[in-house]
Amino acid sequence: MHAMTEAGTAWPLHARFDGPMVMIGFGSIGRGTLPLLERHIAFDRKKFVVIAPDDDDRRLLDDRQIRFLHTAINRDNYREVLTPLLKGGPGRGMIVNVSVDTSSVDLMDFAKDVDAFYIDTVVEPWPGLYTDRSLSISARSNYALREALLALRRRRPGGVTAVSCCGANPGMVSWFVKQALLDIAAATGTKADVPKTRDGWARLMQRLSIKGIHIAERDTQRAREPKPHGVFVNTWSVEGFCAEGLQPSELGWGTHEKKMPANARRHDFGCDAAIYLTQPGAGTRVRSWTPSTQAQHAFMITHNEAISIADYFTLRENGEVLYRPTCHYAYHPCDDAVLSLHEMAGAAWQPQQDWQILDERDIVDGMDELGVLLYGHAKNAYWYGSQLSIEETRRLAPYQNATGLQVTSAVLAGIVWMLEHPDRGIVEADEMDFSRCLEVQRPYLGPVIGRYTNWTPLEGRDGLFPEAIDRDDPWQFSNVLVR
Repeated sequence: MHAMTEAGTAWPLHARFDGPMVMIGFGSIGRGTLPLLERHIAFDRKKFVVIAPDDDDRRLLDDRQIRFLHTAINRDNYREVLTPLLKGGPGRGMIVNVSVDTSSVDLMDFAKDVDAFYIDTVVEPWPGLYTDRSLSISARSNYALREALLALRRRRPGGVTAVSCCGANPGMVSWFVKQALLDIAAATGTKADVPKTRDGWARLMQRLSIKGIHIAERDTQRAREPKPHGVFVNTWSVEGFCAEGLQPSELGWGTHEKKMPANARRHDFGCDAAIYLTQPGAGTRVRSWTPSTQAQHAFMITHNEAISIADYFTLRENGEVLYRPTCHYAYHPCDDAVLSLHEMAGAAWQPQQDWQILDERDIVDGMDELGVLLYGHAKNAYWYGSQLSIEETRRLAPYQNATGLQVTSAVLAGIVWMLEHPDRGIVEADEMDFSRCLEVQRPYLGPVIGRYTNWTPLEGRDGLFPEAIDRDDPWQFSNVLVR
């Protein structure tokens, strides 16, 4: 099946959805997701409603004859506003949550009440949690947000499918990890069928001696105009980036690690797959590597996938943890965002009053290189991921830059998978069919490549200044962390 859109261009039609559909949020990701849904999913636009607190891009919806509801979804009104929109039938409704400051867990719980599909790109809380001084650092973490989601799944198992954290990262990178494992197995002569279970994937990772994973990203997109002082400039949500940047820095903690950092702490609840540092992610740097720019200092911003991937690939026997990889984000944002973070840090982490998201019209060149670096195995380290340029993004899809398209195409893939598996209950991206999701998403990712490298965190550290380095195991986190 093919859908005809955009001056007669034929696009593969992946799914049909006849029920009411509500998109919460219409910022950079919402704007970019909409044309992909129009291309690849047959839906009734009379039953499609977009809800957002501002109407800056209402014309895009008016031109498409899509209803717009100008309001902010909050903890007091979400049931009242959403119930009539999703119960208009026939059939199940769907919530596509691409907003900030809306509780993913509450909305997912509500979606179960009205038998509606649900998908989001991050586990988001209601406003205030990240800066609530009455809460412990642990309670303000992504670990805590994910544990609330898992508690909901235990309380309400099964039923209509709800997909949690299905953007680029978290989301797509979990699918990359599985493909990378299969690549490494083939390259090292390790016989391995595609695992069918979570335990099977963990055993494969253990057999390959993977010590850890960096979600290794380098954004080189460059604006036409220099960044003004006092303005936070980014290639995706400034609100989202500031929020996660001010959460504690977090990472999945592997079984090969010898010693935690002095300011690291464990959580006293949940799966125990991760630790946190008593400092913000926006103030934490790590050594990492991507193919285009090679070695880099990156920010260890907290992300859900650092915890979910480490948890998913944990191997347990009789209640004891036998194996777990270290996993964390290693993010070098665009240069303007790095300058913005320096400004924010200098102001004692007070975000700038003004901000700008660079869209496809503002950017002159560059790409978002986003992948996974699996390290410690027989071939040292392997990066697998997407190298999507702004030039190719303009050719592929409207209303977004390279960073956005990696997210919106993952949302599309998640919706397609969700409609093909309508009664899976609450699922994380790690639990989805990685090959099917990448099949849907890959046309929007530019070159998807794999590169082996001999780089380690010890490279170039020749003793110019004294350091406490573990030379017996280059891949200890103590060598990765920049002090």
